[in-house]
Amino acid sequence: MAKSRTTPQRPAPKSVAARQGRPTGLFTWIAVGLVIVVVAALVIIKVAASSSPTTAKPFQATDATTASEVTSVPASIFNTVGVTSPAVGVTPPTATKAQPVLTATSGGKKLPEVFYDGAEYCPYCAAQRWSTIVALSRFGTWSGLGNTSSSPSDFYPSTQTFTFLRAHFHSTYLAFVGVEELGNVIDPVTGNYPPLQTPTALERTLMQKYDNTTYFPGIKPLSIPFISFANQYLIAGATYSPAVLSGLTRSQIASSLATASSPVTQAIVASANLQTAALCTLTKNKPASVCSSPGVKAAKTSMHLK
Repeated sequence: MAKSRTTPQRPAPKSVAARQGRPTGLFTWIAVGLVIVVVAALVIIKVAASSSPTTAKPFQATDATTASEVTSVPASIFNTVGVTSPAVGVTPPTATKAQPVLTATSGGKKLPEVFYDGAEYCPYCAAQRWSTIVALSRFGTWSGLGNTSSSPSDFYPSTQTFTFLRAHFHSTYLAFVGVEELGNVIDPVTGNYPPLQTPTALERTLMQKYDNTTYFPGIKPLSIPFISFANQYLIAGATYSPAVLSGLTRSQIASSLATASSPVTQAIVASANLQTAALCTLTKNKPASVCSSPGVKAAKTSMHLK
């Protein structure tokens, strides 16, 4: 369940052939000159308009109620769900072997880095953000989350989710770096989704090294979403199907996280518990209240972790 970084292309509009003529007389030449000036002005206006991100939706901050619901899932929900998700399968992060730990400096401390790369149009990124936000919320706090949805013309159209475009994660245990490469509305001029953020050269090298068939057999290289948990665990593609979120509003999904029997909650929380188990290996099982909880212990058992 992954999305290629290749953006859909639309055929370029056919150019209109200019009519050829041979004007005669002074007034005719003046008229032609005026037409040229007017056309040139219109072209300049058109170019200026098309160069601005007219298709990019303005940033919409997530409301406080929804943000609280997604970042404050009760411990009882984590422990009741564990890794059980009957309605839709959930895949754990993939472990690497003998890889250097990816770190970032945050608050003057060098911390294990969680690196995310995705795009707003991507429905699999839309699903994955829910569980990753929930998992990381157990190690710190979020600010700057925004609302978005996947492309209305892609698989699982308009899946409600969040964007990391302006998000910040504050933690004494982990650092988070998120990159949203593309928006979710196709620019009719270019036929592409508008660019939002660009990975650094080091981030691109990281993706080329880990986001491929060596770690994910059968997947298209450089698929999204891609997440590196300090290079010790990896995710490429959503850990559960966006189908479980289909047709639901952001508010409905967030509020359901208080109900352990909800199929939506089971998919999101089971994935979050598995990601938490991986994260606990990076934090040396801190905080203990999280890493020793029954839900995380169930995830550790399924992943053969201590």
